[in-house]
Amino acid sequence: MLEIDIPGFKSLQIDNLVLDYNGTIACDGVVLPGVLDRIQSLTHQLDVHVITADTYGGVQSELKGVQCQVSVLPPGKEDLGKLEFVRTLGVERTICIGNGRNDKLMVKEAAVGIVVCQGEGLAVESFIAADVICTSVLDALALLISPLRLVATLRS
Repeated sequence: MLEIDIPGFKSLQIDNLVLDYNGTIACDGVVLPGVLDRIQSLTHQLDVHVITADTYGGVQSELKGVQCQVSVLPPGKEDLGKLEFVRTLGVERTICIGNGRNDKLMVKEAAVGIVVCQGEGLAVESFIAADVICTSVLDALALLISPLRLVATLRS
């Protein structure tokens, strides 16, 4: 569990990290450099989940050996599928990171919603729904590795 007290925002007790795959931790279906090490460093505190429609069909092989749960959504209404997945985990105990339009609902409802703007872009609707915006997923994951950064960003 990750406990973070953010003055003027929330006192968080986070058990889960939900990551979108394509556009967030991967580009064109390939995991971005450095991401697996950052994910692995968080697994002693958080249950890590990767949720995807698996557009490129390689998520299982890309994440082989990484301590995370991979969930592949059926085509259609991925935004609702991601939201339902996060609700099942418990929104108040979950941080979500995404970039696409289909991430906006989970990002908005999570205890903390983080979006990233990288090579595949960032959907405006998700941008508006987020609590935090980062220019790379490595920076977003670093907020959880060094949570005082998150406190500095979100405190009143």
